[in-house]
Amino acid sequence: MRVSALALAGTYLLLSPDLVAAQEGAAISAGDTAWLLTSTALVLLMTVGLAFFYGGLVRSKNVLNTMMMSFIAFGFAGVLWAVVGYSLAFGEGGAVVGDLSMAFLKGVGMQPNGTIPDMLFMGFQATFAIITAALISGAIVGRMRFGAYVAFISFWGLLVYAPVAHWVWGGGWLAGLGALDFAGGTVVHVNAGAAALVAALVLGPRTDYGRQAMLPHNVPFVLLGAGLLWFGWMGFNGGSALAADGLAALGVVNTLVAPCATLVAWALLDTFFSKQITAVGAATAIVVGLVAVTPAAGFVSPMSALAIGALAALPSYGIIRWRVGTRLDDSLDVFAAHGVGGATGAVLTGVFASAAFGGADGLLFGNPGQVGIQAAAVLAVAAYSGIATLIILKSIEFVTPLRPLADLEQRGMDLFAHGEEGYATGEGAVLILREELSVSAANGNGQWPAAFPREAGESQSQPGGGDTKLVRAIVRPETLGDVLKALYQADVAGFTVSRVQGHGGEAGTVETYRGTSVKMDLTEKVMIDIGVSEPFVDVTVQAILDSARTGEIGDGKVFVLPLEGVHRIRTAEKGTAAVTPVAP
Repeated sequence: MRVSALALAGTYLLLSPDLVAAQEGAAISAGDTAWLLTSTALVLLMTVGLAFFYGGLVRSKNVLNTMMMSFIAFGFAGVLWAVVGYSLAFGEGGAVVGDLSMAFLKGVGMQPNGTIPDMLFMGFQATFAIITAALISGAIVGRMRFGAYVAFISFWGLLVYAPVAHWVWGGGWLAGLGALDFAGGTVVHVNAGAAALVAALVLGPRTDYGRQAMLPHNVPFVLLGAGLLWFGWMGFNGGSALAADGLAALGVVNTLVAPCATLVAWALLDTFFSKQITAVGAATAIVVGLVAVTPAAGFVSPMSALAIGALAALPSYGIIRWRVGTRLDDSLDVFAAHGVGGATGAVLTGVFASAAFGGADGLLFGNPGQVGIQAAAVLAVAAYSGIATLIILKSIEFVTPLRPLADLEQRGMDLFAHGEEGYATGEGAVLILREELSVSAANGNGQWPAAFPREAGESQSQPGGGDTKLVRAIVRPETLGDVLKALYQADVAGFTVSRVQGHGGEAGTVETYRGTSVKMDLTEKVMIDIGVSEPFVDVTVQAILDSARTGEIGDGKVFVLPLEGVHRIRTAEKGTAAVTPVAP
């Protein structure tokens, strides 16, 4: 048994010459490798954090689609990076793009790349390519066809991200110019921010944009996402040292302190402009601080990182407040947070950088020219990314529409793109335990209620007298499950549920979103139509009132309307015999 295992292992090594080099890899450090393994996992987790961050910011009808836009990047961006993207970014090539010498990971094995295995460096960089593609989705949520989006991030990763990564990190022309970007201020954030801005302009605003408040449906998701991003960013910046050393420690510490400063500055801005510190604002501040310190993380002192974090809050906060009043539907403010935040951090790197930490001195250390180099890098990356994004989107649009029909978009991208919903809202099955069902007085012996027959949707009632009424309830979507349960417990088994929009007393009330006051207009509601006989009207209405009431403005209303007649199509029954329940 042992001999067979050794033989298999020997055969594997003979067939994998790149792996043999690791046996001679005295340059490989176990500590550095362990840190980069950890950092790769941390950066991969960031895309999950991004999914929660973005998913919480959208309306509930688009939460799955929004989160899937991040998760699908694992597949397409990850595969394309391994097949050809890595070679285009880090192959020899020239000043603009790498060659195909490492396509299909040719020659990428366990041999040393610095003090870590070459394949680990490739994997670490793959996580950057994945999250950069996913970042763009925040500008186009709720309105881009999923297939078109997948095609876009696939082409964008190869034609935009890989060349820009080569410019800065692969020995390209920006590296030759002396541009400083420790972990992706230009490569990741300016790049994605510019693409997001162009994508938002090309697709145009959401159907309901400017006509109704589009508030976050799950702020705890937003906070969870921000926390996961901050946690993962330790590997994003700290891992970019490519070693477990003092430079990695500097990157981690700066990643810790800069967002703290941004959060304080953002809270003060929120207090001044909105008179309250918002949770979404706090989460946004953390992300902006992380973005801003990314290019500087290994080039500046912790005190300089604090300054960068505090200063970065000002332009991003201002752009977000400005955008809300325009027709630019950068839905989740990717440009403000990542484009502007990344540009601010890149330029400030040219101010605070110190050669004592690596790289070059900046303005404060006698090298004002570094600010100009940083600004040139920002402009070059933004211009290339914006133009290339426009060309890619227009090329895809030539083949297939970028957006669904307006009515499908209004129903929500979850159902249209995935055939699923993030939350059960009554369109599917409702599970109620047998013992939870009320037993009517007529069935006091504990038998199954006649109005809730064993054959779904069939009434066992006999024709009876009395008028029939239509009870129409308009309720909050989040209360629908409770309302349905209450109706079943009241022996009401027949109804229709529809999604609608409207407002009542909440019209004109003001909600605060990202530091900006938003006047409430049309909001998502659920309409329930129930045909009942006269004796059951009060019971039905009371069940709805008790279960749909939250005490907040906008709980909805219940209408009782007369009916000229009711006919059951299958049996031709009419009147009270065609509705459930009927008079006992």
